[in-house]
Amino acid sequence: MRTSLILAATLGLAMMAQSAAAEMINKVSPHTVSVTVDRLQAAVEGAGATIFARVDHAEGAASIDMEMRPAQMLMFGNPALGTPAMLDSQTSGLDLPLRVLAYEDGDGQVHVVYHEPASFVADHGLPADAEYLKKMTGALNNLTNKAISSEQ
Repeated sequence: MRTSLILAATLGLAMMAQSAAAEMINKVSPHTVSVTVDRLQAAVEGAGATIFARVDHAEGAASIDMEMRPAQMLMFGNPALGTPAMLDSQTSGLDLPLRVLAYEDGDGQVHVVYHEPASFVADHGLPADAEYLKKMTGALNNLTNKAISSEQ
């Protein structure tokens, strides 16, 4: 009986870990980190959303005499989408405004990553069918696609 409980708990943890890993979207950019985030910022502003912060992690590392490959995070949102989520669960403010990270890996490839808004359902108890989650998902997909597009 005890072996069965341990096995079930281990399997449950493994499934949770797999689920959590599946919630991060990863796209590849043909541009540098800086250009990718510039393009993302332009797309966000063009969509009428608000930029709250742009964080240059490599610059932060350099400020303490450490070296880091390029990595920048853009935090942005639209109160028309974020406010209803926060009204449903104020803890969603932990993940809002939305954040997208662009970073260069050890091979020089630039990645654009963000958390899938559907993960907010389990994390914050939001309704799975919430229209704002669908809109956030579509917006993140469209905006990041513009950032990584090879077209001007």
